[in-house]
Amino acid sequence: MCLLSGGLDSSTCLALARRDGYACYALSFDYGQRHRIELEAAARVAAGIGVERHIVAKIGLDAFGGSALTDQEIEVPKGELSQGIPVTYVPARNTIFLSFALAWAEVLESSDIFIGVNALDYSGYPDCRPEFIQAYERMANLATKAGVEGRTHLKIHTPLLELSKAEIVKLAHKLGLDFSLTHSCYDPDAAGRPCGQCDSCLLRAKGFSEAGIEDR
Repeated sequence: MCLLSGGLDSSTCLALARRDGYACYALSFDYGQRHRIELEAAARVAAGIGVERHIVAKIGLDAFGGSALTDQEIEVPKGELSQGIPVTYVPARNTIFLSFALAWAEVLESSDIFIGVNALDYSGYPDCRPEFIQAYERMANLATKAGVEGRTHLKIHTPLLELSKAEIVKLAHKLGLDFSLTHSCYDPDAAGRPCGQCDSCLLRAKGFSEAGIEDR
């Protein structure tokens, strides 16, 4: 079970799970994000890597707003990396995403969830930290019928957690990931072209530059 946004990190995570022999099921979310075009990227990546099934769950976090990604009245910061927790943080997003993944994993009788969170070159999101993942994993093993009955012991895999963005780019290149399939921008134009100035674009550019690899 792999969470797949269609961005660089989640796509690399999926490619890594596939390389390591897992039968991969990909889960993406239409949550009211302004960069909904990432779902097209997720579909391309899922098809390109070859997954058993790809589901897009619609959950509508834009009903709450509170983030530049789900509220059109909040502008996406441009030009320099944000300090602290930026306005692109979506309240409880990874908690919600992992809950959906946990539900599907239990149905599939799977013990493994992959998520491409990163604690080094990331945008300050609290739900990308190792403390959060560890706490969620403990909770997940208490929360399911399969866990209580001892049929599964869930493991949340975070293979990119301690990698720099440059190291992630190098790993993706080694895995043969087609970078042109992915999408990272928080605020693309109507044609889906990246703005080049938001946190996600800047982090991606930094990673490719430091890795010495061309971003197609």
